[in-house]
Amino acid sequence: MSAHHQHGPSGPEPAAGDSFWRSRAGIAFTVFAVAAAVYLLFEHRVHVLGALPWLLLLLCPLMHLFMHGGHGGHGGHGGSPGGRAQGGRGEVS
Repeated sequence: MSAHHQHGPSGPEPAAGDSFWRSRAGIAFTVFAVAAAVYLLFEHRVHVLGALPWLLLLLCPLMHLFMHGGHGGHGGHGGSPGGRAQGGRGEVS
């Protein structure tokens, strides 16, 4: 049996790059958010379902913004920078 033991917090200290979601505060926030979502779904079902079409409409521009990386992210679709594929004017190469 070792005579050396620590009386402080158990386990290694978290590194500077550890995720917030794995910290105690992150876990507490997640539990609170899930409890709030369950409460909203059960107690205010009519309000949540009434907002669903608006949330779907809001989701479209948000997906466009985040999936394309904002404006100017359309260049990777295989076309030339001018917007037409090479030889796209009916020209024979």
